Amino acid sequence: MAAELRCETGSIRMTITVDIRPEVEAELVRQAAARGRAVEVHAASLLEDAVHIPSAMGVPAFDRERARTAAERIRELRKGVTLGGITIRGLIDEGRP
Repeated sequence: MAAELRCETGSIRMTITVDIRPEVEAELVRQAAARGRAVEVHAASLLEDAVHIPSAMGVPAFDRERARTAAERIRELRKGVTLGGITIRGLIDEGRP
């Protein structure tokens, strides 16, 4: 499948065509739907994240979408994780001599 992506940054605009396998297309569609975004917008966001353009000050700009995605991943990863019945306070005390 060929997908056309339109990226606009400031006054610069670029359209690219990317040939992707059907299973990659299906995953992009799934991810975009899970985030309530158009496939083109989601794919463009992934490309922008992959490029890692530094900000003018040399410090990466805060990316709200990337932070939201990271928080979603953390919430998914912590599902089912327990401390085995021990509290955080108990773990702190456990580490003391």
